[in-house]
Amino acid sequence: MILAWTLFLLLAGVIAVAGFWLSRFADVIAERTGLSGSWVGLVLMATVTSLPELVTGVTAVRVENAPDLAVGNIVGACMFNLMLLSLVDLFYRPACMFTRASEGHALSTGYGAVMLAMVGLNIAAPLPEPALPLSLASIAIVPVYLLALRTTFDFERRRLLEPAEPAVAKYPGVTLRRAAAGYAASALGVVAAGLLLPGAALELGRQMGWSESFVGTLFLAAVTALPELVVTLSAVRIGVLDMAIANLLGSNLFNIVVLAVDDAAYPHGPLLSNVSRVHETTILTALLMNGMVTAGLIYRPRGRPAGAMSWVSLALIAAYALNAVILHRTPAG
Repeated sequence: MILAWTLFLLLAGVIAVAGFWLSRFADVIAERTGLSGSWVGLVLMATVTSLPELVTGVTAVRVENAPDLAVGNIVGACMFNLMLLSLVDLFYRPACMFTRASEGHALSTGYGAVMLAMVGLNIAAPLPEPALPLSLASIAIVPVYLLALRTTFDFERRRLLEPAEPAVAKYPGVTLRRAAAGYAASALGVVAAGLLLPGAALELGRQMGWSESFVGTLFLAAVTALPELVVTLSAVRIGVLDMAIANLLGSNLFNIVVLAVDDAAYPHGPLLSNVSRVHETTILTALLMNGMVTAGLIYRPRGRPAGAMSWVSLALIAAYALNAVILHRTPAG
């Protein structure tokens, strides 16, 4: 166990350093290409930071034959990413995060809720198996994801066309080619370290005697979400708030696509027809948290209780904690 924790901390350190540079080079790419920070975070950064969930899920269904581990990891990571927004709110000191964030992020929470609801409905009431050995929700997930990207791109393009004050170049000495090379190297560091993290997490979970659903939804989900955490806080540190938020919400969208990949890799029929209904609790919690974030993005609360974070962030933490208690008290199976 000591060796596993040593390896875990070492990999976490690699992710911390690489994640900082990933955020910085992504900001340069956004500046040089004219793309919004939200779009870069939603697509470029979210895809990179979600690759550990992809590898972990495929390994869980193909090697471990643990469908609950794969599904729990994905829905748990979605819930964990939403909870991480409260940390963004805590560390972003100029103002309440929701007063400065683009309202366009509500598109991501909306599409995320739609995709999660499809997964939850499929688990709660599995329909007759289709001709393909896939869950019906998995068949619909990819088109909805592509629609989400297209809609968000159109929204951000219209927003960038609106008159605005001339922006001052933040990275005058960094070319697009250099930024792209730096981004690729940083992404490689994040992915390489992130792919090695789940192995140690799985072994620790086994030693602790936790159930598959508990390990996947809480412990493994938090571990595989470490790249999102580090990259997001790095983005907040350099002042690109929308990129930080888009990374978390974009990771949620991509994670649900990963669930469709896991379904295709599962050799024993539709994945969502062969998992515990305990995942419905986590999906409902994630839907609740999506609603909270959407309300915060539209209402834009200004107050911060005790000067720390907004009431929306406090509610996100409370919902995550409540789900953890429910899962811990739910018998395995």
